Amino acid sequence: MIHITRKEHFNAAHKMYRDEWSAEKNAEVFGKCANPNWHGHNYNLFVTVKGQVTHATGYLIDLKELKVIINDYVIEKLDHKNINLDVDFMKGKMASTELLCIEIFNQLKGPIEAYPGVFLHSVRLHETENNSAEYFGD
Repeated sequence: MIHITRKEHFNAAHKMYRDEWSAEKNAEVFGKCANPNWHGHNYNLFVTVKGQVTHATGYLIDLKELKVIINDYVIEKLDHKNINLDVDFMKGKMASTELLCIEIFNQLKGPIEAYPGVFLHSVRLHETENNSAEYFGD
């Protein structure tokens, strides 16, 4: 079993808030992340796939193809977008790094696993240099 990881990058804005809470409670719970004028991050995304190396090619999956999948299903939908307003797979969900990481995994699982013998192992999302979330599926 081999694990390979592809790193991608995107910039996006979001706001952490609950409509049913007051501005004061949102500020208390979410701090600066509840800024009414939004805020943004330079995210780093790490997608790890696993499986057996195909001896005819010497690799698990063509990394150019993995890049296209990540770009089509995730980066194009997120880069320079507002996560709360513009991203279809985040509609109705809190725009936390944790939930974004889970939803990115869900977006990628099907297209990646359409390749025989290739499995999505994990998605790791760095919101900042110091903060990240990682999801391995259910």
